Amino acid sequence: MISELTIISGKGGTGKTSVVASFASLAESKILVDCDVDAADLHLVLGPRIIHREDFIGGKASRIIAERCIGCGKCAQVCRFDAITLSGPANDVIAKTYQVDEFACEGCGLCSHFCPNEAVDFSPRVSGEWYVSETRHGPMVHARLGVAEENSGKLVSIIRRRAREIAEEQRLGLIIIDGSPGIGCPVISSITGTTMVLVVTEPTLSGLHDLDRVVELTRHFGIPTAVCVNKSDINPEITADIRKHCRVKGLDMLGEIRYDTEVTHAQIAGKSVVEYSHGVAAEDIRTLWNAVNGKLQKISDEKKG
Repeated sequence: MISELTIISGKGGTGKTSVVASFASLAESKILVDCDVDAADLHLVLGPRIIHREDFIGGKASRIIAERCIGCGKCAQVCRFDAITLSGPANDVIAKTYQVDEFACEGCGLCSHFCPNEAVDFSPRVSGEWYVSETRHGPMVHARLGVAEENSGKLVSIIRRRAREIAEEQRLGLIIIDGSPGIGCPVISSITGTTMVLVVTEPTLSGLHDLDRVVELTRHFGIPTAVCVNKSDINPEITADIRKHCRVKGLDMLGEIRYDTEVTHAQIAGKSVVEYSHGVAAEDIRTLWNAVNGKLQKISDEKKG
């Protein structure tokens, strides 16, 4: 049975990816997935060697074929996103043709439908790439979404599915997922159907607020959820509030990671903190991993029973 552990946070910058990178070095028989496709950074620590890459087709886009454009302006009239302007090159009929701004185009296809001269090409467009790589800690599936591109949830679903296929092929027992921050579409795609979610938060008022939002999402999908506090000692009062909050909400508080400058030094060296250091953060993350691994095993045993 393959377990899936997804690590998420209510906002960016809480240290989620640092925790994932350390788990990657501590866990056995696993595959890694970076589902933060809008701002992927797990590869910066793990240094993957890409062995397979594939284009991601996220939708369609319009492109005006200048040679066919008669300058009627119907496309610009029906476009609701102001993505079409009279700024294209000349052809044999007119001095200027209409042109689509690829960043403003929402891919609705209305211009193609109403063009009287079939001058609009409405075709699938490449919105990014996804990769299968090898790292020093095993296989990894990750992706890069293009600038201003959408459908990140679809891309997350693709790489999660490929990771599960590889786990089955190689008989790996665990998938560790670096999820997106927040509660949007890519986060939902990251957690749906996962065995367990670990929320990494920070001891701030906004961290406590964001924790509530994320937990509400995971509970909506009925996913077992646990919490850890990163840099827990920089604000002991709010860390205590988070502890109390978890007790009231029935959440497992599996660990607290103390502030440690060695984390930054490890990032500069391109390593996880547990590879780089034996300091307090590395010690806390090892303790956290043991607790997370134990909870995963308990959930798996309950499903079998």
